[in-house]
Amino acid sequence: MTRYRFVESPVGRLLVAGDEEGLRAVLFQQGPKAAEPEADWELDEGVMPEAVEQLAEYFAGERREFSVKVAPRGTAFQLRVWQELQRIEYGETISYGELATRVGNPKASRAVGLANGQNPISIIVPCHRVVGANGKLTGYGGGLPIKEALLRLEKGRSGLFGL
Repeated sequence: MTRYRFVESPVGRLLVAGDEEGLRAVLFQQGPKAAEPEADWELDEGVMPEAVEQLAEYFAGERREFSVKVAPRGTAFQLRVWQELQRIEYGETISYGELATRVGNPKASRAVGLANGQNPISIIVPCHRVVGANGKLTGYGGGLPIKEALLRLEKGRSGLFGL
């Protein structure tokens, strides 16, 4: 049974969900892809305390790597993309083309972009670290201002919360 809770953060309200296998979701409650819990999920304000604590440490600038066990659900290709996202270093960005190369299919940047956009575990699986080939910010489920704020936090720049 997947259980969920809502968590307030500097980038807005987050839906955090998990089960015995691990963290299933960190989803934005606002922005272009505002998410709601699945119909069969159960509200539990105590679920995934380690993930919530690690997110708080990240936002405080005290955590660069997450150690919570993630268990996203997706296709084999999506899972490969999401696994590769976790290898992008804190404070670094790569292009969709580079991500496609890293998953073994340099011509699949569009498919990689679609998989990146379906990532159910925002922030912890850092899809915000993928940018356009020209270095410009492109779509993000929480909205581009949040993507920019997360990247500023990771670059050590002030103004994270001046959204």
